[in-house]
Amino acid sequence: MKQPENLIRVWDPLVRGFHWVLVSAFFIAYLTEDDVMFLHVWAGYTIGAALLVRILWGLVGARHARFSDFVTSPKNALQYVKDTILLRAKRYLGHNPAGGLMIVVMIISLIFTVLSGVAVYGAAEQAGPLADLFANAGKFWENLLEEVHEFFANFTLFLVAVHVAGVVIESLIHKENLVSSMINGFKRAE
Repeated sequence: MKQPENLIRVWDPLVRGFHWVLVSAFFIAYLTEDDVMFLHVWAGYTIGAALLVRILWGLVGARHARFSDFVTSPKNALQYVKDTILLRAKRYLGHNPAGGLMIVVMIISLIFTVLSGVAVYGAAEQAGPLADLFANAGKFWENLLEEVHEFFANFTLFLVAVHVAGVVIESLIHKENLVSSMINGFKRAE
């Protein structure tokens, strides 16, 4: 594919694919919940597999995909948020400090969502990779695991809302369509 003028490829196909697979699988899992268990479980497994791939790609992948490119201290992320509120935030080709922190927090929240979901599946349905470990856990543990799973699923949904708000705000401030860049991979070169 020919690179458009004044644009640079920032998001490689793996990052973009991960993003949209994760969005789809999370919402499928969230919306199906207990109603369509087969779909809920496989959406959860998809999230888990996608997270493993993304974590590996964050260590060895393309420049802007690597954690070393965007993981920074919470202090830097907070300063970036303050600068954004004051409409003086620096533009980044890759993830900005707040976006980088958001990615780390989302990954952690999703890991807990997936692990607790697999544990609940083992305890409640005596199925899945942790069935042997949780099959005789008892109602107390089953309920506790369910609460943990629901907490992290809802916390992740909250993070998604904050993330989308950040994307909209950054798109307006820097006059670029960040959603489009996550589809085609390109951002302005400046």
